[in-house]
Amino acid sequence: MLPRVTALMIGLGLSAHVHAAPTHYPLTLENCGSHISFAQAPARSVTIGQAATEMLYALGVGDNVVGTSLWFNNVLAQYKTLNDGIERLANNEPSFESVIAKRPQLVAAELEWVVGAQGVVGTREQFDELNIPTYLLPSDCEGKDNRVGADGTRLEPFRIDTVYKSISQLAEIFDVQARGQQLNDELKARLAKSVATAQDKGLKQASALVWFSSAEMASDPYVAGHKGIPEFMLHTLGLTNVVQSDEEWPAVGWETIAKANPTFLVIARMDRRRYPADDHQQKLAFLRSDPVTRNMDAVKNNRIIILDALALQASIRMFDGLEQLAGAIDGYDLPQ
Repeated sequence: MLPRVTALMIGLGLSAHVHAAPTHYPLTLENCGSHISFAQAPARSVTIGQAATEMLYALGVGDNVVGTSLWFNNVLAQYKTLNDGIERLANNEPSFESVIAKRPQLVAAELEWVVGAQGVVGTREQFDELNIPTYLLPSDCEGKDNRVGADGTRLEPFRIDTVYKSISQLAEIFDVQARGQQLNDELKARLAKSVATAQDKGLKQASALVWFSSAEMASDPYVAGHKGIPEFMLHTLGLTNVVQSDEEWPAVGWETIAKANPTFLVIARMDRRRYPADDHQQKLAFLRSDPVTRNMDAVKNNRIIILDALALQASIRMFDGLEQLAGAIDGYDLPQ
């Protein structure tokens, strides 16, 4: 079997020779169990979820975005000027009325719980009745049951190809396939480099826990399950996730976590403030003061890695997270 780095680079090399054909409209795509059609590239789009927003920005179609919502972190610096000129409908979930008021020709959603069978913003059928196509990022529906658990349950491990698929399909919708292919090739190369950095470390028996947030500082934290996006990041870089739940972000007690005693603690940094633990400084203060957590090896040895919350989700920011995680791991002197 080829080493992961070699396989990734071969895949990158093969994709570089694929010709990006123009879109032929009308275009019909299968997306998360539904078929969506476009007579032409959408001139007006609304995004529900920062990952979808920054994908469209990275594809160069930000001028077609007329409204955004559901933000975890501030926008990437290179898109700040563009983003400042686009209306933010809500920091969290927008209302159905505010979305349709923008007269979108596409609603791109990051998470099925906002636009889906039980969508808190609206169902796909509600948008269909108004002839508004809804595109859900495949990473949140393929191999996942969003009817179980607060954030859904993974039926199979997250696949990185669902991110590349999102980019390719959005590029096809907007007829910018060449940019989509270029972006995917860049992301694949960055992933391969991160894997190489971690493999050079030669880690053995190293583990990690990823803490996203907590409803209250004293309550059980929401941590990454073992089939989701953070699990993919950890496993790809040679780390074992100490959490075994299939839920996307299960709540696990600190006593259980302390018993597992992970080598690293990865904590999410957010600019939103829905919960107290969205503030990573409060997370750090808790870890260093709580009688259970302060005696964990990762806390005593300051093996705490801070990543943007969006870097722990299926987004282009995830590749920043992989680079930062690999670099941080490489900076620690661990027993081989």
